[in-house]
Amino acid sequence: MFKDIVTDVFFDLDHTLWDFERNSALTFGKIFQKNRIEVELPDFLQVYTPANFAFWKLYREGKITKEALRYQRLKTVFDDLKYMVSDEVINTLSDDYIAHLSSFNHLFPNTIAILDYLKPKYKLHIITNGFQEVQGKKLKNSKIHDYFDQVIDSEMAGVKKPDPYIFNLALNKANTRAETSLMIGDNLEADILGAQAVGYNVLHFNTHKEPKHDFCEIIEDLHEIKTFL
Repeated sequence: MFKDIVTDVFFDLDHTLWDFERNSALTFGKIFQKNRIEVELPDFLQVYTPANFAFWKLYREGKITKEALRYQRLKTVFDDLKYMVSDEVINTLSDDYIAHLSSFNHLFPNTIAILDYLKPKYKLHIITNGFQEVQGKKLKNSKIHDYFDQVIDSEMAGVKKPDPYIFNLALNKANTRAETSLMIGDNLEADILGAQAVGYNVLHFNTHKEPKHDFCEIIEDLHEIKTFL
């Protein structure tokens, strides 16, 4: 479908190549033990996962700061679980989480295989809303950094996906055009509709098992990219 027109492929990182939920769970297990947090990890994650998504949405929309995101996504979960924890401990956990998150580097199945397949044929890039100090470590520690020509993050851009500016900045840095570019990501609002509005071709990697839609083609496994490229 995209074989004859695409020259550049832009990937989201978290939830698309880098298995955020798995790595995040391992990180919480480590820092809870370190800080003697006596909460069952499955109980915590059941509340934390949707809360984190909700706070990231607010952060994308510019309604909360990075600092508020990092604090509130923990504070509200501990409150919901009725587990008493001081602000000092929450701030320590927040710092420890960022410090240790990139030490776990599980990728989605077929990540390396599809990058090996695409690299000889296309220029590959990253567009991510993640924090600059963390995303680079994720790419390097998971040994996929060298696959990508350009890595554009929201802190570098000054705005977050789906803002058109970050997608246009990525095109400029990659020296390419939207019509010959493909964006692959997990978030329908930030990755797919955001890139589509600028003129990118798009492919939705439906890692969250969201309802089917007609905005674009959908894949359930990265291996399926071979159907399109």
